[in-house]
Amino acid sequence: MRGVVFDTGALIALDRGARAVLVLVAEARLANAPITVPAACVAQAWRAPSRQVRLGKFLRLPNVQLVALDDGDARLVGMLLARSRSRDVVDAHVALCGHRRGQVVLTSDPTDLRALVPQLAVQRV
Repeated sequence: MRGVVFDTGALIALDRGARAVLVLVAEARLANAPITVPAACVAQAWRAPSRQVRLGKFLRLPNVQLVALDDGDARLVGMLLARSRSRDVVDAHVALCGHRRGQVVLTSDPTDLRALVPQLAVQRV
């Protein structure tokens, strides 16, 4: 397993205890495979820490890597949005992370992500 990128929908599914997502996390931990999480996805999903214990524990796992939207990535995301005529900065950063790392993106909206990067490997949650 080369790892997986979690978008906001995947974080929400994990927080709600979706079995398929929990199994994927367990498999990634056993394989010591990286789980990439764009930081903006955390911002979209994080609402009530006292009720989001599962999500909080997940974000502290050693193989979970939060990725900030730095200057270089911000410029690439802008160019990606211009090329695809899209406007969702978070989706574009998720697609960029998945494409750059060669990881499958776990998402609730595969169509939006493939519109940004057609060859992107996605798995619906």
